[in-house]
Amino acid sequence: MNILFISLGCDKNLVDTEVMLGILAEHGHRIVSEESEADVVVINTCCFIHDAMEESIQNILEMAELRKQGELKLLIVTGCLAQRYKEEVLQEIPEVDAVLGVSSYEEIASVIDGLLSDSPMERGDARITMKDINYLPVTDTRRLVTTGGHYAYLKIAEGCDKHCTYCIIPKIRGDYRSVPMEHLVKEAESLAEDGVKELILVAQETTLYGKDLYGEKKLPELLRRLCRIPGLVWIRILYCYPEEITDELIDVMRDEPKVCHYLDLPIQHADDEILRRMGRRTTRQELADLIEKLRREIPDITLRTTLITGFPGETQKQHETLMDFVDEMEFDRLGVFTYSPEEGTPAKKMPDQVPEEVKEERQAELMELQQEIAFEQAEAMKGKELLVMIEGRISGENAYVGRTCRDAPGVDGLIFVNTDEELVSGDFAKVRVTGALEYDLIGELL
Repeated sequence: MNILFISLGCDKNLVDTEVMLGILAEHGHRIVSEESEADVVVINTCCFIHDAMEESIQNILEMAELRKQGELKLLIVTGCLAQRYKEEVLQEIPEVDAVLGVSSYEEIASVIDGLLSDSPMERGDARITMKDINYLPVTDTRRLVTTGGHYAYLKIAEGCDKHCTYCIIPKIRGDYRSVPMEHLVKEAESLAEDGVKELILVAQETTLYGKDLYGEKKLPELLRRLCRIPGLVWIRILYCYPEEITDELIDVMRDEPKVCHYLDLPIQHADDEILRRMGRRTTRQELADLIEKLRREIPDITLRTTLITGFPGETQKQHETLMDFVDEMEFDRLGVFTYSPEEGTPAKKMPDQVPEEVKEERQAELMELQQEIAFEQAEAMKGKELLVMIEGRISGENAYVGRTCRDAPGVDGLIFVNTDEELVSGDFAKVRVTGALEYDLIGELL
């Protein structure tokens, strides 16, 4: 069968997609990139916030039209939306042949085989495939990496125990479950053998890694073991909850040359009352102290954060508290989401929901402030020499686009490198920064 995958949502979802692609390739299926070539379409969905759910539904409806017209043999929906709304998807969109839950993606080949079977029983059994959400799929299948081959995500855990009041993830993806360390090291070795040079550690929360399996947090030990793998140049950590960052983790980040001096630290807010009602476990002062410590111990560290604006009950004064904190901390990278009331979360039932237009105004104010900070920081980079991973050539020009260790793919800035030399995606090059272009940098090959 010719199979087309549409992977939506986060990079953790992308890892699940790459595992499914590997399983299907092992079973002799052909992976295609065009709808016109596909016999089967699999959509790996997201429903973390309203906009993500809308995007998932829109993709399903578009592919359902092709299924209705007979251009597809099968349409399969997997991931968070399938887990959360399995019956609704099948009832409302009859063109969908099957749904697979978030813990069932390793069954993708058997589901397709069942649906294509001549046996009505096998076809019926394949319609809904759901395992306990606290089951942890761990497979030795070699993933088909879709990120270009020179960087890849390593999902080190599944689920979450935090139960922030705005978040539906624990109800969809279950409790926090760490992937055994031996499996992760083996998977990382396999990725490095295939040419991956940057490994990006992801989970709903990376900092708690190992607590459930080993009785204590083991992210520092995992990092040390990954650093010993030949071929890896950068190891980047995303989704670090501030209250779980230990001195040992900071020491490993500072002392291991392969670990990027980059930390993704989603703080969500800086007003103590809002943080309390969000179910977060830090205060403004604790956040400020942690940021000060990180910058003291690792002076060249790049800090990324995400914020939620317009949380229920957020006053203008609390918004200004957040603005003041952003101004004071001068984060290197920052994203702002407007609060999305999600069905089944405590925050949806809270009083004093903030109007959409107010949320959007506050989001714009925060991003305007951060823009000023980011542009000043970009200007300050002029003259610095940086190691750059080349990601591709700019068509028709003697220039390439790349990233520094200060930039995670897809969310941060780029650096444009002018040179007459021939470079290849995945190459590392020493570059001097010569200019700044808003969030991006311009440089020349040394």
